[in-house]
Amino acid sequence: MKRSVALASTAVLLVSGCADMSPSQTSTAQGAGIGAGAGALLGLFTAGGNPGGSAATGAVTGAALGALGGYLWNDHLEKQKMRMQKAADGTDIKVTQTTDNRLKINVPTDAGFALGSARLNAKMHPILDELALSLLQNPTESVQVIGYTDDTGADSINIPLSQNRAQSVAGYLLAHGVQPQRITTQAMGAQNPVASNETAEGRASNRRVEIYIAYPPKSS
Repeated sequence: MKRSVALASTAVLLVSGCADMSPSQTSTAQGAGIGAGAGALLGLFTAGGNPGGSAATGAVTGAALGALGGYLWNDHLEKQKMRMQKAADGTDIKVTQTTDNRLKINVPTDAGFALGSARLNAKMHPILDELALSLLQNPTESVQVIGYTDDTGADSINIPLSQNRAQSVAGYLLAHGVQPQRITTQAMGAQNPVASNETAEGRASNRRVEIYIAYPPKSS
């Protein structure tokens, strides 16, 4: 029991120290409208997974993390990550685990869309097919799709374009059976750049759609 409490306390300290979220992740957490308006989703934790520890130890550690309103990485998300990485092989799409333990799929819009268009390229279909399948297999997961542009052009163009691109991704998932209440979209336009807009390479990095997958809070 003492070991369980110690591990739980360690987990609290680790999460408390994660203040290095990117502006994109911070905006995601604050502005997505997922959950009760806080934009934070709790993962359903799986017990165990601690070498030499018990299932109870894993549950206590997970509960400590969950109590802070963060996300929890589990076997479902790890398997999804591996499948999505395989589906994205040979593309510029990146599949990662975020610092707050969500599954993130970063889609450069130059890879997913034609210039100035919100229509999905056909090469995106296998990747989104795999995502839709994994979501159907894990029906408690929620999805957030955020669209971004570079700073070329005015907000009157960039905001609708980023929204339309996010909605194109969401629409594809909806067409493949994912329930609408599980998906939210957000248009960020040129906000939260991940690179300098002073170079062509930087602008290309800033033109992107980010997809986040997480579990909702456990119901009481």
